[in-house]
Amino acid sequence: METFDGFPAGTLEFLEELSLRNERTWFEANRDRYERDVREPARAFIRAMKPRLQALSPHFVADDRKVGGSLMRVHRDTRFSKDKTPYKTNVGIQFRHDAGKDVHAPGLYVHLAPEGCFLGAGLWGPEPAVLQRLREQVADKGERFAAILGEPAFAETFRQGGDKLKRVPRGFDATHPLAEELKRTSFIAVCDLDPVVFGSPAVVDELAGRFERTRDYLSFLCAAISLPF
Repeated sequence: METFDGFPAGTLEFLEELSLRNERTWFEANRDRYERDVREPARAFIRAMKPRLQALSPHFVADDRKVGGSLMRVHRDTRFSKDKTPYKTNVGIQFRHDAGKDVHAPGLYVHLAPEGCFLGAGLWGPEPAVLQRLREQVADKGERFAAILGEPAFAETFRQGGDKLKRVPRGFDATHPLAEELKRTSFIAVCDLDPVVFGSPAVVDELAGRFERTRDYLSFLCAAISLPF
């Protein structure tokens, strides 16, 4: 089992400087720092997390490839954005379900940035048919879903995040006890973290323990869309 001693101080330092000099010339001049302080520590973290994820579910993948794996690319997609800065100023790591091919699949997410760090678990921006199925299961099994959201270990650590509609979508009861949940356009549990956690040798244990608290939540979402957990 690979050990991981935490992200170096240089990780956040690089991201902070990148936010001030978000341009190709600066990045290329500091590419060695990016490799040493950001990409390689992130890959080592992914490898260390792999057995911990397997203990949670064999279907969530920890892939340490430089491109196309769990570490999200540093380059921003600026095609449809007014913000044309070329680079992301955070480390984003997604452990996707093996049935998924992109960020819209069920998964676990790690976000490390100077302005804030957090964990996520669930489905972000699912396709309409998938979102419809999730809402149907929440409506039909409301007591079970409410119990999961209310589990002390979960509720004390995670909150429901993501965007919501202003009204309950057509076809669902506006007076349903979980009406607010039915408005969601993503089903994501979010947990804020102190950046100090990422520099600690205990970071893998800490994050794995927090992800473990989402077991029932993830199991419910996977079952709702007929995926194994």
